[in-house]
Amino acid sequence: MMLRVSGLRAETDGHVLVDDVSFELAAGEVLALVGASGSGKTTTGLALLSEHAPGVRVTGEVRLSGGTAAYVPQHPSTVLNPVRRVGSVLREVARLQTGPAASGQAAHGRRQRARAGDERVVEAARRARLPVELLGRYPHQLSGGQQQRVVLAQALLLDPALIVADEPTTGQDGLVRAEVIEEFRRLRAQGIALVLLSHDLAMVRALADKVAVMHAGRIVESGPATSVLDIPRHDYTRRLLAARPQPRAAPGAGDVPALEVRDLVAAHRGGAPVLTGVSLTVTAGECLAVVGRSGSGKTTLARCVAGLHRPASGTIALDGRVLPRHLARRARDVQYVFQDARASFDPYRAVSAQVARTAVRLRGATPAEAAVEAGKVLERVGLDEHTTGRRPSALSGGELQRAALARALLAGPRVLVCDEITSGLDALVQAAVLDLLDELRRDLGLTLLLISHDMHVVARLADRVATLGGGRLIVEETP
Repeated sequence: MMLRVSGLRAETDGHVLVDDVSFELAAGEVLALVGASGSGKTTTGLALLSEHAPGVRVTGEVRLSGGTAAYVPQHPSTVLNPVRRVGSVLREVARLQTGPAASGQAAHGRRQRARAGDERVVEAARRARLPVELLGRYPHQLSGGQQQRVVLAQALLLDPALIVADEPTTGQDGLVRAEVIEEFRRLRAQGIALVLLSHDLAMVRALADKVAVMHAGRIVESGPATSVLDIPRHDYTRRLLAARPQPRAAPGAGDVPALEVRDLVAAHRGGAPVLTGVSLTVTAGECLAVVGRSGSGKTTLARCVAGLHRPASGTIALDGRVLPRHLARRARDVQYVFQDARASFDPYRAVSAQVARTAVRLRGATPAEAAVEAGKVLERVGLDEHTTGRRPSALSGGELQRAALARALLAGPRVLVCDEITSGLDALVQAAVLDLLDELRRDLGLTLLLISHDMHVVARLADRVATLGGGRLIVEETP
């Protein structure tokens, strides 16, 4: 066996994160670890690379033979340098892999290493489906899907024997998801073993040889993928597989235009337009889903609506009132829930304190009042006081996404912009979050702008769908 894991255990402050996890993996095999957010998947995946979060104590045995291990994180922005172009970072990694220049041939050796490194970067970008023209951009100029392809290319530069991929299809549209799956199949054919940490059961079914279901830090069921997915033995596995979002009947749309976007043009600094003449209207209490390939302009549109990206021209109006382009001049009526929730939190402060701060800053609540309100909203999205009393590094990606949703709700917005907010959630929690959003629409008249690649989520929540392509609105339709 290429990988052997025996009796893996991880704990912090007396709280057990992973308990007695064991499995084996041969070269070219794919193991999928599935389960709820906080079940221990990411902690297990990091342990395979001899890594762990601060304050976590890991025991047990992990044996990897035949090469190195590489990691593709769930949130790429956490490992991409915001002040360096992605191509320069990839070239640096590639040149380190080519080895030092021979003695007496330093200049010639450096040129050779540079050429070899450049060739490796181009090849890794090709394998990761990363267009070479994007190598000159900074991370903030890339979509979430494009950032994921950058970190996949970085992993491939290491020529790994094992790749641990944490939610590799998060934020990817259907076409790119298919390309990622095909790339992983090619890696498997080359003898590279894969450990997938994923909520994407369609991808798991397409790729995995083995599936291990984790719940509360333990593996409750494992075996061949077809057996676990088609004939689950454990009750938790059956509930996890059954919790797929189901389409809903669309309510009658209201007559009041809550959000209006007119002739919006936006671009990255010094670059070509990302959005060209986009116009759309969302009525009060309605959910409009914006879909399209990675890089089509979805997130830029969402950021413009929330005041986080200043458009070159065009207007954004709320209840007929044109909103200022400067975020500082806006009220709290439009709130944004980010795709990369981890990057939106201060790593050094407790999550609950950061959520409560929203009510203090945007609504003038006292700290005591804000703490009480924050506790109620966090409980409503399924997070307890013990979990949110810790720093963001101690929470899973799914837990942080729910905390980010609670933080936005605490502002009391009229419009909620949700950018791939269910992408890091397991099926059970995803269904609960969608039910909560649907309930808020009914109770509060909340208007939703939903950015998503997951058509199950779109069908479950959206009244209408707007498709972007090349920065333009292609079509509007009902899901």
